Amino acid sequence: MFPRPILLVVMALCSLAGITATSAPAQAATNQFRGMNWAVLGDNFSKNPLVIAGLSQTDSNANVRAKANALYDDMAAVGVNTVRLPINTHTVGTAWWENYRGAIDAATARGFKVILAYWEDGAASGGKITNLAAWNTMWSRVTNTYGANPNVYFEPMNEPHGYSSADWRNVAANWLSYHYSAVPSRVLIGGTGYSQDLRDICNDSRFNGTLLSFHYYAFFYGPMTYDGFRNHAQTRLGNCGSRAVLTEYGAPMSNGLNYADAGSTDNFVRYVRAITQVMRDNQMGGTYWPALGGKRTDGGAFDWYSMFALSGSGTNLDLTVRNASGRDRIRYGWGL
Repeated sequence: MFPRPILLVVMALCSLAGITATSAPAQAATNQFRGMNWAVLGDNFSKNPLVIAGLSQTDSNANVRAKANALYDDMAAVGVNTVRLPINTHTVGTAWWENYRGAIDAATARGFKVILAYWEDGAASGGKITNLAAWNTMWSRVTNTYGANPNVYFEPMNEPHGYSSADWRNVAANWLSYHYSAVPSRVLIGGTGYSQDLRDICNDSRFNGTLLSFHYYAFFYGPMTYDGFRNHAQTRLGNCGSRAVLTEYGAPMSNGLNYADAGSTDNFVRYVRAITQVMRDNQMGGTYWPALGGKRTDGGAFDWYSMFALSGSGTNLDLTVRNASGRDRIRYGWGL
């Protein structure tokens, strides 16, 4: 990207010449994103530094890299090439951030794509950014560090449900203007609500050059048939399936559901089969929620949606797939 002064001159010259500053719509299949979320156990909404599952805040950068590489080896074995990692204003710029960055750098060094997504400060923030100045300072640090790295992608906010559609689109557009180190084609703008609906974002020309972040869970909605889920999700993608990434979707992996059963009457099975078919239909990539970490269910020990069980100690960590049929259906959605 141009430095800001040069960029402003270029924009002014374009204006004088009658050239619009609107980017051409990004049009490309996104199934190159075959990913999973690596989350904090207990979820990423926090007013504290984010220490994702398997790491300790006492870990050095080298230890984080070693742990991350051990886990990435096991993720890669099922086809993963992308990891979505959380950031917040209580992490970036701290001593822990310098160590946490080992998880980012280990991923990009092996050719993984990394999506860095901002989580706000817990439920009390109501789906809004609580401190815009701190948010912008955080993102300036992140984009200045990783803006030139083609494997790092930026998601300004996860699930901006506290904003109206118009307000969220203005917040996101202002982010794009302010953080000019972030190449738009490596930015994912979340849909409205809990990133549930892309139609307004898709139709806003300010985001023509970006990718879009879409979330789709069964618990967002009432029970549906397989066709009902498939049609409903496709409707909410609008005309932007070609540049959407399904950055969150998930279902129980610890209770023996058979995601290979096309005739199942279980709502979770119908949902997973439907949304992965939508992914395949649109050549759309995604990051399953989660690989490990997430909300404490199953007695508080782990998130029952988590794809992997974590074992080992120190930097010798291992991941074991909880549900082979679930793994295979996620791979199907990726186009594998």
